[in-house]
Amino acid sequence: MDQVVAENGVQYVELLSSVKDDHSGVIVEMKEPMDSDAFHSLLRVSISQWKKQLKKSVQIKLPIALVNLVEPTVKERFLNHHAEPHYLMLAYWISETVNTIPANSTHRVVVGAIVMNDKREEKSGRYQGTGA
Repeated sequence: MDQVVAENGVQYVELLSSVKDDHSGVIVEMKEPMDSDAFHSLLRVSISQWKKQLKKSVQIKLPIALVNLVEPTVKERFLNHHAEPHYLMLAYWISETVNTIPANSTHRVVVGAIVMNDKREEKSGRYQGTGA
């Protein structure tokens, strides 16, 4: 959990622990079990603080073992971003700007090529000068 000092320098607010992402947002990785009501309260306070900090998005990584935290997360308008065998990633665009969270990639494409001249010779590369 993170703590924030209020403007008067006295009050502390407990937030969900997070790291900054590369796009002015935060990522929360939940690792420890937590009561869903306590989590919901922390999530609301954290979102409010992140909005004040002008963060654009919040992503929460929930291991399958913490499935009890999905409902309060969805109640705060988070949407499924992607899922892997052992976790769910939920995302919420909290900025007033256009949502720019990239879609999750589902496939990878690999392309290879060999360029030869009209004599079927390679100008540079592994097979240059071998006659192959």
